[in-house]
Amino acid sequence: MVVLFDRAVCGDLPSAEKKEWLITNGIGGYGAGTVAGLLTRRYHGLLIAALKPPLQRTLLLAKLDETVQYQGKTYELAVNRWADGTVAPQGYQNLQRFQIEGSIPLWNYTCGEAQIEKRVWMQPGANTTYVSYTLKQASSALTLSIKALVNYRDHHSETRGQNWQMQVTPIPQGVCISPFDGATSFSLLADQGDINPEHIWYRNFNLDIEGYRGLGNRDDNLHAATLEVTLKPGESLTVVASTEHHPNLNGKTALIERRAHEQQLLENWQSVSPTQTTPPWIQQLVLAADQFVVDRPLTEEPEGKTIIAGYPWFGDWGRDTMISLPGITVTTGRTEIARTIIRTFVRYLDQGMLPNIFPEVGEQPDYNTVDAILWYFESIRCYHAATQDNDFLQEIFPKLKDIIAWHQTGTRYGIHLDQDGLIYAGEASTQLTWMDAKVGDWVVTPRVGKPIEINALWYSALRLMTSFAQRLGEPHQAFQDMADHAKAGFQRFWAKNLGCCYDVLDGPNGDDPALRPNQIFAVSLPMASGQTGSPALLSLAQQRAIVEVCGQSLVTPYGLRSLSPEHPSYQGHYGGNPLQRDGVYHQGTTWAWLLGPYVQAHLQVYRNPDQARSLLEPMADHLLAHGLGNVSEILDGDAPFTPRGCFAQAWSVAEILRAWVAVEQFKNPNERYP
Repeated sequence: MVVLFDRAVCGDLPSAEKKEWLITNGIGGYGAGTVAGLLTRRYHGLLIAALKPPLQRTLLLAKLDETVQYQGKTYELAVNRWADGTVAPQGYQNLQRFQIEGSIPLWNYTCGEAQIEKRVWMQPGANTTYVSYTLKQASSALTLSIKALVNYRDHHSETRGQNWQMQVTPIPQGVCISPFDGATSFSLLADQGDINPEHIWYRNFNLDIEGYRGLGNRDDNLHAATLEVTLKPGESLTVVASTEHHPNLNGKTALIERRAHEQQLLENWQSVSPTQTTPPWIQQLVLAADQFVVDRPLTEEPEGKTIIAGYPWFGDWGRDTMISLPGITVTTGRTEIARTIIRTFVRYLDQGMLPNIFPEVGEQPDYNTVDAILWYFESIRCYHAATQDNDFLQEIFPKLKDIIAWHQTGTRYGIHLDQDGLIYAGEASTQLTWMDAKVGDWVVTPRVGKPIEINALWYSALRLMTSFAQRLGEPHQAFQDMADHAKAGFQRFWAKNLGCCYDVLDGPNGDDPALRPNQIFAVSLPMASGQTGSPALLSLAQQRAIVEVCGQSLVTPYGLRSLSPEHPSYQGHYGGNPLQRDGVYHQGTTWAWLLGPYVQAHLQVYRNPDQARSLLEPMADHLLAHGLGNVSEILDGDAPFTPRGCFAQAWSVAEILRAWVAVEQFKNPNERYP
């Protein structure tokens, strides 16, 4: 068991409220909360439904507050913190153990000598959450009373319940909740016991993390129903919250379905794993990877798929999806999903670009990214390397030619191929690379000019197009000539006096010498570094120098800093209000996903898989620190590297998995992984 905590953590509220669990349903819906059972984010809840998959995510069931009557005594299982800081009830005091079973959170409570087991999971493909209770041990029956606290709000917002009258209607085995005219109704059901409608607003839940983030930290939830049931030793209760008309109330079969889904994920992984034995923490990341794969149905592509960038607040972003795709899908043996995502995103190609952001509802996608389309090429390279799917390559090749042509002639935001063979990108008030923090009109890290990772990706795309054209019998010389030209121009990035590369060339203030992690991609990308037989952009000595300087100044146990601590703009702590947080987002904050490229680059220059693997091993401990069984988006740049941001980030999980496979494949080159 990778994630397991005993009473030392469970009974200590400051510890138990910092560790967060996640459940998902594959269509964008999710549930999340803390080990303690305390709401600390606006994004915590048992059912946050994707009403327009994969978005329009709406909090429906906030929590279930349980009270146990056993042998004349009352035991609380619930925990709430209120606006004045009071914590009541304090059910964490009865929490004996918490663990993640596969991807299913599992609590064990003790009430006297009685033991109650609680599980929470979601049905794949449906906005349905299951909560099961089993009386594992007792000398007599007990009574379980459960208050269902509901809501109906966008998961980014807060609720003030004054004068809001929801309609709570009894139905067989439960209640139906209709928040207002035009809202999606949902039901609360149980396989036994009595459910009685209520209508009592509980006001001013204190969402502590939102306060830390400089946002509103008060929320109201409606006590909509009370369930009472008597359980004998060995008996179970299943509570279901769902937007479906007739959800399955059989908790045993629903749990079997969930476990079968997870077993299939592990079998897919094992079918392509470079080793017969996988560390448990890597298997946990394989299950975590699935949480980000969601449906994005389109008229032209009804089975469309995408990747949620991070939980709890991100949707699917073009850049994040393409960076994540190799590790989330190909590495885990799910190449058919990789193909579906690549094909889904073809529908959004416009002027040689992919969208950066898909708005929550109704608006047009925003194309303010120069690198999403270049990572698209890298995703296709990875997919084709694993499958040799030439039919799909033939299908998509005309689109790829069109993308190159748009970059040659120029597209949005000043993105164009310059005379030196390099890509220039950016205009005033734009943020086009992954370092994209912006507050109002303030672009924190504008990087206008020729960013190094963009041009490493551009070169990789051209070499890839040369290879694809040759494979398909298409003309290839033009791509090869552009690649040679880009390679010659790329030499300008090398700054002999720095012993590494400039971050950006030809910016408004000239060439930028700031030490950032972006140059690592010139060493980690297979087509750019010579790993695939293509001419390398930099000499091996230059590649080694980059890895060394990044290792000295940027590497932390859990990722790479976004700026060297020696730089006057470095900030080692991430926190405060949105302005303060965005101001340091890429100014020293550690990014977990960058550990993957660094490990790949380290392997490239040192050829030592044991050393490379040791760089990944601290992540096994990180799986217990923030998003349980998952990898955080960011961490402080300064020790102790406290996790921040999203507690589950797709590209963080993806790149750790991808790097682990790369290391194992290096050690076992004749094993099965393609």
